[in-house]
Amino acid sequence: MKRLLLLSVVIGLAAGSSAQVKAELKAKIKTPNALCEACKTRIESQLRRIDGVVFADVNYRRGETSVRYLTARTDIEQIKTTIANLGYDADDVTANEESYKRLPRTCKKFEDGGGHPKPKTPAPSQPSQ
Repeated sequence: MKRLLLLSVVIGLAAGSSAQVKAELKAKIKTPNALCEACKTRIESQLRRIDGVVFADVNYRRGETSVRYLTARTDIEQIKTTIANLGYDADDVTANEESYKRLPRTCKKFEDGGGHPKPKTPAPSQPSQ
């Protein structure tokens, strides 16, 4: 009888510990100089290597990166730092200068002679009459 009770307690504890849900957060990170398919591939492949990153998608038309990650394994600052170390701005973390210099010319900013399009400037608003 004691063995049966002990066995049920052990099984109950094992089932309870495996049922713990790890906190998963979603975040959108502004990556304004990631504007082509090559940038998208470079960033996504590196983010997927981080332990705890569940999902990474770069929308280069909008200049933002969406991520889902497990808070027990990584944090948003590590994700932003990884993007910056690749040579791209990530919200408030500026790109690593040496990494930016190593990017292909097609992935550099327009003002640096790169292939990215010149940033759009908003049209002046017309006064209403």
